[in-house]
Amino acid sequence: MSAATGVDLSQQLHEAAAELGVSIDTPQAEKLLGYLVQMQRWNRTYNLTAIRDPAQMLVQHLFDSLSVIAPLGRVIAAHTPARVYDVGSGGGLPGVVLAIMRAPWQVTCVDAVEKKTAFVRQVSGVLALPNLHAVHARVEQLQPAQCDLVISRAFASLKDFASLAGRHVRNDGTLVAMKGKVPQDEIEALHQQGDWRVEDIQALQVPRLDAQRCLIWMRRSQGTL
Repeated sequence: MSAATGVDLSQQLHEAAAELGVSIDTPQAEKLLGYLVQMQRWNRTYNLTAIRDPAQMLVQHLFDSLSVIAPLGRVIAAHTPARVYDVGSGGGLPGVVLAIMRAPWQVTCVDAVEKKTAFVRQVSGVLALPNLHAVHARVEQLQPAQCDLVISRAFASLKDFASLAGRHVRNDGTLVAMKGKVPQDEIEALHQQGDWRVEDIQALQVPRLDAQRCLIWMRRSQGTL
């Protein structure tokens, strides 16, 4: 990434954050852009993402993940310690972004592909993120983690996500799925299963992204709101 490109990306990052109502300080901005640099380097060998262009990575990876920061504040305040799982995290989306933006949160990226969790560990070290962790495993094989929040981005259907990862949410915790268009069929299948229900569907506006995005908020059917 050239210096000129870096300056341009930094400006775009701050503009997008302002649009999203997210405050980003200089160290956070440097780490977010440093994350992109690491992803580009590893991508040459390990094919972490099909997106190669830094400007597209900025929008489709960083801006997309940043769009959930403010909404998640409704269940966990920025300065409140919390345990968070990012399931099917891939190269750390949105987990790495959550760890950068919310230092009090202990964020664990879970993925079944070893090269992807190795990358997240590398990012944790290079960017000095002691609150970022990675686990190479299938999420259903892990011991229940009592998380405040479990989130996924393009991981599985809502029914499968709840079945596989819901056991890691503490009784009054929250399960959240990042989706594109509202998946009505998935919502119906989830409700037929009966263990979890959709509490809210929140539209997201991702800066510079011409595509629909939403957050699906889920709670246990018998859980405490």
